[in-house]
Amino acid sequence: MRRGRERVGGITGPTGSDTAAAGRGGIAVRDAGPGDCDITQEIYAHNVLTGTATFETTPPDRAEMGRRLVAVQEAGLPYLVGELAGRVVGFAYASPYRERYAYRFTLGNSVYVAESMQGRGVGRALMTELITQCTALDYRQMIAAVGDDNLASIKLHEAVGFCRVGTLRGAGFKLGRWVDVALLQRALGAGDESDPGR
Repeated sequence: MRRGRERVGGITGPTGSDTAAAGRGGIAVRDAGPGDCDITQEIYAHNVLTGTATFETTPPDRAEMGRRLVAVQEAGLPYLVGELAGRVVGFAYASPYRERYAYRFTLGNSVYVAESMQGRGVGRALMTELITQCTALDYRQMIAAVGDDNLASIKLHEAVGFCRVGTLRGAGFKLGRWVDVALLQRALGAGDESDPGR
């Protein structure tokens, strides 16, 4: 299992199991653990039921959130939570973009923020650290698929270096309407400028 790390004011270092120092905006980012599943489930369930940040329509329970956490971490990928004053207020993780072998250097990303904390830098802190960790793992591209009406998420991704590369028209049907999906992409490290060597 990877040792806990947190990002504080642009510096990443090991953390204690119970301690998270506040960084920019008071947001501390650290690896998620099993004890975070109650709050990540609550944050995610709200997104499932009220918007198009996810195309799931039935909220997974805590046990399923725990299984997803383990799957991401066992794949060697980051699953992070953001804390403010010791309270988890958002989470983000990376996952393989596609299963086919040629996609092995490309990741997808997911980021969710508690409704009461949106617009306060939580998503940006999480995404900045997620990008940093995935780059260090030698991945080369990150792709986000965002409900086209989720302007806050599109702006967040653009703020951390993503560019919109396409739109899937009417790709989802949720909350009684068809939803377009914006595709955004960001190079990690050297991107496609050099051979990965493996």
